[in-house]
Amino acid sequence: MLNFLKFFQGGGEVEEARAKPAPHMANRLPSVEDVDGLKGKRVLLRASLNAPIKDGQVTERFRLEQAVLTINYLKDKGAKVVLIGHIGREPEETLEPVSTVLAEMAGVKWGKDDYAAVDSLQNGEALLLENLRRDPREGEGDDTLAKELAALADVYVNDAFSDSHRAHASIVGVPKYLPSYFGLSFIREYEALCQVMEPEHPALFIIGGAKFETKMPLVARYASLYDHVFIGGALANDVFKAKGYEVGQSLVSDIDLRDSEILALTNMVIPTDVVTEGGVERREVGARSVLKEEVILDVGPVTLKKLEPLVKEAKTILWNGPLGNFEKGFSFGTETLARMVADSSAYSVVGGGDTIAAIRSLGLEERFGFMSTAGGAMLVFLETGTLPAIDAVTSK
Repeated sequence: MLNFLKFFQGGGEVEEARAKPAPHMANRLPSVEDVDGLKGKRVLLRASLNAPIKDGQVTERFRLEQAVLTINYLKDKGAKVVLIGHIGREPEETLEPVSTVLAEMAGVKWGKDDYAAVDSLQNGEALLLENLRRDPREGEGDDTLAKELAALADVYVNDAFSDSHRAHASIVGVPKYLPSYFGLSFIREYEALCQVMEPEHPALFIIGGAKFETKMPLVARYASLYDHVFIGGALANDVFKAKGYEVGQSLVSDIDLRDSEILALTNMVIPTDVVTEGGVERREVGARSVLKEEVILDVGPVTLKKLEPLVKEAKTILWNGPLGNFEKGFSFGTETLARMVADSSAYSVVGGGDTIAAIRSLGLEERFGFMSTAGGAMLVFLETGTLPAIDAVTSK
């Protein structure tokens, strides 16, 4: 195999012996498909409904499309579905725009904050209640709210993988009081992520975005499981800075990597060129040649060209986070990589809102092995192999 690290890091031999992955057999989770006699039962369905909204309209339906799988399954079985979830970060935000989309997609009724409306549900109907975050007890994990929610139903189903890293009342509290299961989307996500925790080799892990302090344990873990770990996005700026490169006005994390074992990883791959702004003009420049007044905003074409062989030879690709600053329109690196991965024969699992949005904008979603609805929850699960929601149900 070609020594690709010479291309990226200017020398040094690739270590042939990689650490063996620890065995991780996916334990089967209790599924909604295990529930007998759903007809006429009230099912409290915790779904992932935190879709992006602009001017009162849902702008991206990916999470809602996944939620509909379990909603329709329960409706078809004749259950009375009580749908709960959250939207945004502020208590005053409303799920009403989501209800409009779910009414169109799955005939879901809008119940607002009227819990009494649950009593009028007929078999095979679904009712969406208002944003859980309007009640501060949700984020506090308050047991009184968990009891109130549990009183609405006979069975609890968690289909909100993307929210399940949080110890909220609707996530870890309700399972104490009801027979509890996981939804179809949750199970699919769990199984896909378990699969990439025992990758077929050669394996390529790609991580972008920002906040290295939250992702350093993940990088260290997957460097021992995967043949190559490519670090892009603002995370690469932290590596550049630790190596003594000029990063100008670029976004960097609070963490200092200079004494970190991350820098000693022999299979870590970083960009050799970047796209910058802030000087005389936008530039494609070597990673060592950034000016003090410039901001690094994307990976460069040389890096993408040299990534191509790694993508082509991989049998497993795990990717989380964009390679550039999406908010400022720097999507070229992410979109180019998305096309490469789509064209590869690897089993690919991808997560992160901006990354998913790029793939969907290109119409490539059918050419990926699995696209995760989760961001932070995906990273927590990949690092630990579990989530608070999983523990809350399986510990029973």
